[in-house]
Amino acid sequence: MNEIKGVLFDLDGVITDTAEYHYEAWKKLAEELDIPFDREFNEKLKGVGRMESLNLILEHGGKELSETDKEYYASKKNDHYKTMISDITPNDLLPGILEFMEEVKSSGIKTALASSSKNAQPVIERLGITHLLDEVVDASKIERGKPNPEIFLKAAEQLRQPASGCVGVEDAQAGVEAIKSAGMFALGVGESLKKADWIVRDTTELNLEDLRQRFA
Repeated sequence: MNEIKGVLFDLDGVITDTAEYHYEAWKKLAEELDIPFDREFNEKLKGVGRMESLNLILEHGGKELSETDKEYYASKKNDHYKTMISDITPNDLLPGILEFMEEVKSSGIKTALASSSKNAQPVIERLGITHLLDEVVDASKIERGKPNPEIFLKAAEQLRQPASGCVGVEDAQAGVEAIKSAGMFALGVGESLKKADWIVRDTTELNLEDLRQRFA
């Protein structure tokens, strides 16, 4: 029977839902650039890093910016986002995720955060879950964002666990692809996801016993 050595959690859409804050921050920036932006287009940005997201928005609007201007606008979007998330509390944890994380941690399995957000650390501190994560890997520690597997491989490396013994938990298709490319078991949160090894409707369905049975 295969044994789970590590569980690697995405942040947005898995632990807490800051997707709305990202949407509002990108929408505000797009409006400043006179680029149309709606929820349908926003789906393309899920699981994608900040600069890659900005490039997609600029392409969508048929605009070109210098690298200096791109850095300015990416930073401005981040300022919008940080203002919006300043009021996050443990009440913003998604239903069932705290119980699942506690179950995993108490079983002795190593845990890590693998998030495309550079604001991951302050968010998990406000959520009160830093004690449930052995390592935190965010966009500031990698060169290539999802769907590249680098962030998950880096998290497994920091946990000193083999990729084949790790489970990645994601709600975005780009994240699932990154997990599979890393040679890990993909646990997808959301029925629209494809190619995950186990797909749950939402975080209330997560439990360690079912995960172990599927991982085996």
